[in-house]
Amino acid sequence: MPNALREQLLERILAGDRRVAVGLVDQWAEIHGYQQAVVEILEPVLATFGRHWATAEDVSLAQGFVAGKVAEDILQKAAMAAREGAAESTAKKGPVVIGNIEDDAHGLGRRLVIAFLRLAGWEIHDLGEDVLAPQFVEKAVEVGAPIVAVSAMMYSTAMNIGKLRAEIDARGLKDKVLLAVGGAVFCQRPELMAMVGGDGTARNAIQVPELMDQLVDRALAGGASQ
Repeated sequence: MPNALREQLLERILAGDRRVAVGLVDQWAEIHGYQQAVVEILEPVLATFGRHWATAEDVSLAQGFVAGKVAEDILQKAAMAAREGAAESTAKKGPVVIGNIEDDAHGLGRRLVIAFLRLAGWEIHDLGEDVLAPQFVEKAVEVGAPIVAVSAMMYSTAMNIGKLRAEIDARGLKDKVLLAVGGAVFCQRPELMAMVGGDGTARNAIQVPELMDQLVDRALAGGASQ
């Protein structure tokens, strides 16, 4: 059933039918919940759409707009459902700097992550798309962020994350500012995290808050040991 639904959802996105696309996910979520819908339905479809975007000449900006709006609609519902099920006094957490690396303009995955980090209480400093390595580090220093989270859709842009790793290390911030990496290519090629110097990754947006908890503990321990 999920495979058939994913195919239907992708077809509706490519056809530009936002209303029907969201309705398909809504029906599935009534039984399985919106967080499962994000993990099992939305994210795989967005990853497939991203590959189409990168390789197919017939994927338009209008279709990309529809994909983004469908993602926003479902994320909003997932966030509302999560808030309803969460304790009212969610503890506020520290700052995180996030953005798409240099030459990468695929922001859907980043927006998914931001939604769940905000829900978990993180203070988000979103630099947007096509961000140069020094900009990430300068913002992290400015706001005192122990984590920089960077996204890339494709292998070619993911390799630019190595520049960010070098920038962090050159400024003497290794183990004080940790580097979280993500995007479709890291799910397809898990070894890429080590290749670009990442300190951690997560397979989907819902798992990212747990990763941030782990990384901030490491960053604080690293800073204290200097």
